[in-house]
Amino acid sequence: MALKVAIVGRPNVGKSTLFNRLVGKRLALVDDRPGVTRDRRYADGNIGDMDLTLIDTAGYEDVTDESLEARMREQTEAALDDAELILFMMDAREGVTQLDRIFAERLRRQHKPVILLANKSESQASGGGVGEAHALGFGEPVAISAEHGEGMADLYQAVVAASEDIFIEEEDEPEKPIRIAVIGRPNAGKSTLINRLIGDDRLLTGPEAGITRDSISVDWVWEDKNIRLIDTAGMRRKARVQEKLEKLSVADTIRAITFAEVVILVMDKDDAFDTQDLQLADLVEREGRALVYVASKWDLEEEPQARLAELKRLAEDKLPQLKGSPFVALSSHSGRGVDRLMPAVLQAYDTWSVKVKTKDLNTWLSMATQRHPPPAVDGKRIKPKYIAQTKARPPTFVLMASRASAMPDHYKRYLINSIRESFDLPGTPIRLNVKTSGANPYVDGGAKSGPERFKGAAKTAPRRIQKAEKAEERLSNLPGKALEQKAKAGIKPKVKPLGGLKASASKKSGTNAIVGKGARGGARQVSRSGRVRTGQKGGAKR
Repeated sequence: MALKVAIVGRPNVGKSTLFNRLVGKRLALVDDRPGVTRDRRYADGNIGDMDLTLIDTAGYEDVTDESLEARMREQTEAALDDAELILFMMDAREGVTQLDRIFAERLRRQHKPVILLANKSESQASGGGVGEAHALGFGEPVAISAEHGEGMADLYQAVVAASEDIFIEEEDEPEKPIRIAVIGRPNAGKSTLINRLIGDDRLLTGPEAGITRDSISVDWVWEDKNIRLIDTAGMRRKARVQEKLEKLSVADTIRAITFAEVVILVMDKDDAFDTQDLQLADLVEREGRALVYVASKWDLEEEPQARLAELKRLAEDKLPQLKGSPFVALSSHSGRGVDRLMPAVLQAYDTWSVKVKTKDLNTWLSMATQRHPPPAVDGKRIKPKYIAQTKARPPTFVLMASRASAMPDHYKRYLINSIRESFDLPGTPIRLNVKTSGANPYVDGGAKSGPERFKGAAKTAPRRIQKAEKAEERLSNLPGKALEQKAKAGIKPKVKPLGGLKASASKKSGTNAIVGKGARGGARQVSRSGRVRTGQKGGAKR
């Protein structure tokens, strides 16, 4: 088991920056303003060859009233009780402040090893603050820069020396937990729901909207199943998100949805399925995650049965792509209906992980296409041939069909809905990819097409090709038109010379034969008797 290390200190000294540095990811939100971190956050990290379980905490405030800062201080004290080693961080550029001294006095009563870190020590101006840190009474401070990664070797040596007397119990690697993200609009009751499920005030709650900023993961065991609940920040409409910090919170929530397996959408019963709720549900479907609807604050509903029927009808009308998703009405404050949530979540998870046999799929395909044949596009009908499931989570199917690119979207939706009904897959996102079985290898340019050859004069050419060739060769019977066609084709007209005439014919005529152009531009023709025709039949004679 890894060593549990809590990173503590007053606000805006760089705790989350060091947390991200040791984890190796930008998990915690980092901003210049103080008080960004509110809940304590756990993550696995390492320094050198040592495995660590790091705890990021909120900035310590010396208040004990009912304010938000007081509740944040309770989260920090819970992290101190849970940790085995404490990294106490101060700002070397500002030096030791009064709040640092108050917090140091609190840590002395903890009776746990404490390592003093002087952060932001990359500049020469921080030398005075490092010297002042000796007055806190925790020995030699370790000068580091969490932003630039300086002093990590010194921090490793300090952690090794401080953990020599700490017994780390070896435990077996736990099974991979089911990741469940809880999302919704601000002040919908997400953190309160998680606290009710695990039976502990693990997350910071209150009447203020937008308390949660980071996506906080909580490991839990329910009926011998490892569960990881992820609390996320409330997501408002995109047009209302203006501040940089809120944008970072929204991006963290979207990342939590991406890596989750089941998503619980928490909605207020009074304005459930608002525009933002519909957009969140559509985002979950596009990411391919199983979805469970939750209507919170149900103990305040005066007509629960009628309202529940109305909400289910709204879910089916406005989100038909998630038809059949589980719907749970509960009250996180009183605990009413909370016991029905986890069975619904595990049912959605099992449906999301289902695998269908190929034989059953192709039997279904035959029946589905007989009941509703594919449409004809451009006069040619699409022919589905074969279907198989390529992966689960979410269920993904590949359909081999002719002219796959021409299959309309409405027929794909028909196939998806038929799969959902035939194999009992309510609510889970289904992916259907339609592909062509393959290109014809014998067409021109195909793998088996062979070398190109001249097929124009082939006797075995199709009849339509022969007709086209004859039509091109066919010329007009009119002499003038035929000459124009030959001129365009580059063919010179053949005219018989005078020597080709019979001598007897020329003597009988007694005149010289003159060959010229006819009335219509064609060459004069010679008869069998040797006479030259002067024009067309019925024309003027010379």
